[in-house]
Amino acid sequence: MITWLKRILGRFHRDERGAVLAEALIIVPFVTVFSVGILEFGNMFWEKEQVETGLRDAARYLARCQPSSPSFVSQCSDTVARRIAYYGTSNPAATALRVPGWGPSGSAIVFARVTRGEAGDKVIVASTSLAYSNSPLFGWLGLANMTIQAYHEERYIGW
Repeated sequence: MITWLKRILGRFHRDERGAVLAEALIIVPFVTVFSVGILEFGNMFWEKEQVETGLRDAARYLARCQPSSPSFVSQCSDTVARRIAYYGTSNPAATALRVPGWGPSGSAIVFARVTRGEAGDKVIVASTSLAYSNSPLFGWLGLANMTIQAYHEERYIGW
């Protein structure tokens, strides 16, 4: 019986058929998780870049608005700036949101007008946060509640 078992096990030891399949069964799950992770982090960074671009555009719009005076009524408003940030245009009728989930009903953009420095420079500050709509992979890894935060400052220029 023992010699018979040694003969069978010796045959498996010398036989190389199926080695590629065994190695693939070990490696493929790790490569798949790694690839999905790279794609998910890439998507998260893309969303952060889009949010930062929207904030920059909105802050630039507000930084170049002429203030109202007795002879001029300014048409600039925080509402238009928010539309520019969320949609990329002041008229969002025909366009979609820059980032899914980041919009008027999803998360707020806070604008502040601040005076900085000894020279009294006026600065427009825009900030927001977005709850990242994560994938099942992040939940499986325990990274379920991720928040994208963005902040932008633009010096007030006016006209």
